[in-house]
Amino acid sequence: MSAPTEQGIAFLLAESGIRQLYARYADSVWRKDRAAFLECFTEDAVWKIAGQTLEGRDAIGDFFELSTSPSHKVMFWCSNPALEVTGDTASGRLQVTELIKRHDGNSARTLAIYYERYAQSDGVWRLSFHHFNMYYLGSPDLSEDYYDNLEYGPPPGFPGPDDPTTVRRS
Repeated sequence: MSAPTEQGIAFLLAESGIRQLYARYADSVWRKDRAAFLECFTEDAVWKIAGQTLEGRDAIGDFFELSTSPSHKVMFWCSNPALEVTGDTASGRLQVTELIKRHDGNSARTLAIYYERYAQSDGVWRLSFHHFNMYYLGSPDLSEDYYDNLEYGPPPGFPGPDDPTTVRRS
């Protein structure tokens, strides 16, 4: 068995830090904690979601509050990210699902893929680019139609800067 390489150790440290990023992200969504959610993003982060491009923490925080306000709770789960790491930056993608309980008593499930870029500073990994392609939003039993989305092939396939995000059906 060969000794770990410096590159291999760097990858493992990045992967661990990015998994911790998603643990903080999921926890902040569950608690609807704007400040903790924003700590998951760089100051100049971009979040592409629902046909919008949000730039910077203030815009991201406003959207977070708007999107979580109709919900009593949102449980966010994600797969392990498929990553490419280069020093203090990385890119990747992961599959996500949310179970949502609304204040009005309704519930919903989402299935989506996030295409991400990450940056590390002071030993903490954060999102610098967050592109959300939603494949399903509807009944938790998955009985409704899926959305069509552009596909980017296997990792590291990634959306272009002008590629759209999913817009909810009315």
